[in-house]
Amino acid sequence: MGHARVFVAFDVLHRWLRARGYQVTFVRNITDVDDRMIERARAEGVSVAALAERNIAEFRRDVAALGCLAPAREPRATEWIEAMIELIRRLEDKRLAYAVGGDVYYAVRGFPDYGKLSKRRLEDMIAGARVEVDERKRDPMDFALWKSVSAASEAAGEPAWPSPWGRGRPGWHIECSAMSTALLGQPFDLHCGGEDLIFPHHENEIAQSEGAAGKPFARGFLHNSFVRINEEKMSKSLGNVFAIRDIAERLPAEALRLFLISTHYRSPMDFSLEAVAESFRALVRLYETLARADARGARGPQAAPAPLPPTPRLEPLVAALDDDLNTARAVAVLFDLVRELNRALDAGDVAAAAALRRDVSAAAAVLGVGERRSEEFLDAERRRALAAAGLAAGEVARCIAERAAARSAKDWKRADELRRGLAAAGIVLEDGAAGTTWRPASWGAEAPARPGPRA
Repeated sequence: MGHARVFVAFDVLHRWLRARGYQVTFVRNITDVDDRMIERARAEGVSVAALAERNIAEFRRDVAALGCLAPAREPRATEWIEAMIELIRRLEDKRLAYAVGGDVYYAVRGFPDYGKLSKRRLEDMIAGARVEVDERKRDPMDFALWKSVSAASEAAGEPAWPSPWGRGRPGWHIECSAMSTALLGQPFDLHCGGEDLIFPHHENEIAQSEGAAGKPFARGFLHNSFVRINEEKMSKSLGNVFAIRDIAERLPAEALRLFLISTHYRSPMDFSLEAVAESFRALVRLYETLARADARGARGPQAAPAPLPPTPRLEPLVAALDDDLNTARAVAVLFDLVRELNRALDAGDVAAAAALRRDVSAAAAVLGVGERRSEEFLDAERRRALAAAGLAAGEVARCIAERAAARSAKDWKRADELRRGLAAAGIVLEDGAAGTTWRPASWGAEAPARPGPRA
């Protein structure tokens, strides 16, 4: 879930920059070799490459389910080993790197600006830092650029590549410096990630890239805050992790996306299944409104328009997202527009409804929600509710028909029994001028117009 927040938050940024008319080159790199992967592969009895392929496939499936746009480039660390070696050699030439027995370390005291991103003094960083214990290092804060791999370890499956220092593999931080500067230049505009990457990862990337090139690494950094459960950080070490697929089995992943953007990306957010369910009910409200408009023949764009149409109703959305990507306020603006669209539909004002439908679609597409065909989404969620209740659509239709017959015969007791039976299975009946329809109870009697206090 914490990873989901990173990718959703900065997917909105990607969409917003495009909607504002910018050409965006979005690079999303993949670490396909590191210490933890080697340990995991060894424990599972598979190769690191096989483990990486499996995880990459699962990752891509999850981010696609969350509605994240594909990157322009998705480099893998193992494809850029030569670029990393060249970067390490440049650091050696500048005496910012030193080799010890086949390992190469970055000499942090040779880079006077070390700590400028995290705003900490080098002397204050050692306590509590995740520092590799190695007496060969000149300073405890020096970090690995290249790690030697013994012949025995390589024979046991640990990946290794040839280098000027012997066979080995890159440290974690060097890959990002090599790939990002090769693909985006230096400096590039924005570097994003979770706030746990500020130190040491992004701090080390700055030291490597700026130490080698003598110019800024990136013009700006954006970091999202943590997802918490009961005010504790969600993390594997605490054992309180929810996977994206765990939620997608209960609710559409799009509801999780709406939940994640309903809090400003730099604010901590508390996760609960009920909060995601609340966002789901809001999402249903959005799709039901779009379905009503579609029935009147008013359709909007199915993808984020670029640039965003300069309509007065969208000005609050523009102001919200221009203000440090305030998605919480933008979500509230979206559902204000949904309410306006419903009022126009209730009043039979077709022209106003058509204009509002376009604005709702544009705002939703920028946020990455409401992009499916409305009836397709609603039908899929009806089927999900029927499966959860162990019912078939035909059974619900038969109950509705039997209830209609009972009502015609004034057998109110039987009609109430049928209604209560469906209600117990999570199916709510609604009587209207056009007859009786049904909806899953999980949609709420009246879905909220906005996701709640987080917006």
